[in-house]
Amino acid sequence: MKGIILAGGYGTRLMPMTRVTNKHLLPVYDKPMIYYPIQCLVNAGIKDIMIVTGGNNAGDFLELLGDGREFGLKELHYTYQQGAGGIAAALKLTEDFVDGDKIVVILGDNIIENNICGAVNDFTAQKAGAKIMLKKVPDPERFGVAEVDAKGKVLNIVEKPVSPKSDLAVIGIYMFDEQVFEIISTLKPSGRGELEITDVNNAYLKLGTLTSQVLDGWWTDAGTIESLHRASNMIAETGANKK
Repeated sequence: MKGIILAGGYGTRLMPMTRVTNKHLLPVYDKPMIYYPIQCLVNAGIKDIMIVTGGNNAGDFLELLGDGREFGLKELHYTYQQGAGGIAAALKLTEDFVDGDKIVVILGDNIIENNICGAVNDFTAQKAGAKIMLKKVPDPERFGVAEVDAKGKVLNIVEKPVSPKSDLAVIGIYMFDEQVFEIISTLKPSGRGELEITDVNNAYLKLGTLTSQVLDGWWTDAGTIESLHRASNMIAETGANKK
């Protein structure tokens, strides 16, 4: 199993702080934001990790993280995304690194209280397909929303629905087999000109190989002023990435 952290983009919702740095290098409580997804993967036993970054400050990741030795890694891999083509487009850049393995993908601004060890173990045993992580939220209309049946089977996923059919948000932690790159190659840009990760998940849903799991403990992103502040407070109060 390999790990992918997507840490590109322009961080426009965090301007003016992101005028001179990548948002994933901003502090969240007592650590740079990028530390949290790395530690999340390491806690789940994943030691082969690639960071996809972009923008004008990509070199700062190397200066900050080096070879990942601080996290117990032998090496840390990097690749660069030109522009902003969407999550799926960023993921496509890792195909050679993945080399047919299963992967865990984390958006670099997602922070969780506990760990994903159980979900990763379940996906390791899953013969094929994908797994998405879900979390109940008070404002599902802001997210991709999954409708599930009584047994937890995903029925559909709708991106930012006006009238959500559930309160289960699809958070920024995804697990895919090697078929993900074939799926991405068939995608067409959405109305905002990007290759959407929701379309990838829906493709697995149509294949009948998508599973899901509700995350234990709190989850937040840190991509807005409000959520960055909330993440810092939650970490200060309860900690993050518990083993």
